[in-house]
Amino acid sequence: METKTFKVDYPVITLFALVTLATAIGVPAFAYAYGFTAVDWITFGVLYLTSGLGITVGYHRLISHKSFECHAWVKACLLVSGGWAMENSALRWCADHIRHHARCDQEEDPYNALKGFWHSHCGWIFRKSPYREEKYASKLRKDPLIMWQDRYYLPIVLSGFALPFVIGLVHGGWISGLGCFLLAGVCRVFFVLNSTFCINSICHIWGSQPHGAADSSRDSWWVSLVTFGEGYHNYHHMYLRDYRNGPRWYNFDPSKWLIFSLSQIGAAYNLQRRLT
Repeated sequence: METKTFKVDYPVITLFALVTLATAIGVPAFAYAYGFTAVDWITFGVLYLTSGLGITVGYHRLISHKSFECHAWVKACLLVSGGWAMENSALRWCADHIRHHARCDQEEDPYNALKGFWHSHCGWIFRKSPYREEKYASKLRKDPLIMWQDRYYLPIVLSGFALPFVIGLVHGGWISGLGCFLLAGVCRVFFVLNSTFCINSICHIWGSQPHGAADSSRDSWWVSLVTFGEGYHNYHHMYLRDYRNGPRWYNFDPSKWLIFSLSQIGAAYNLQRRLT
């Protein structure tokens, strides 16, 4: 197959650099000058959990793999919280992820781990892929909620930064608002982004393959500790539609626990699973 040309995505590079610099320099500087409050840390934790699960449960297991179905209000909440992670709209994210599974470890794979850690971790987002094809997004475009989120993606992202600022502002004024914005807004996005990137990089380079070696996917249980269960990646690649990434009861997989809990109150249904 002919190798196509990748173009540098300067807006993404600039945005990622700003988030990284604000986290590496702005957060420590603010901590030294003013310190962070308990409200800042609690907001950080809640939004990390909310936006992270929006990606793992919403973007990944619900939309990309159809591991379960749910009521419209649940999907809408997951789409908003997933948007707060600033990892692109569900339309773009899920189309890329579907392509990853369809062409894993090949040139068309957006985060092909065979190209090295840097590329699979975050280098791939800095280039516009010429392999994006409509066939990977065509079914997604038929979902009105996905298209609604794509249309209003920017306001949703901005609301994810505005919320911690408002919480801090109400709690202690402008300085407190800035602190909560830096910690629970910018810094939280940095850590959610990189935890997701770890699945694409670490879980395709290091770890075990107890469920098959058809591709480079690996199980890394410790990655699951920061990715809400996504570290059982070898199992996931072998059984794509299972709503569980960690199939055993003792596997740390908060995403499956949330999906199961939603099913118990009738908010989710048709949970897919492979009996193990």
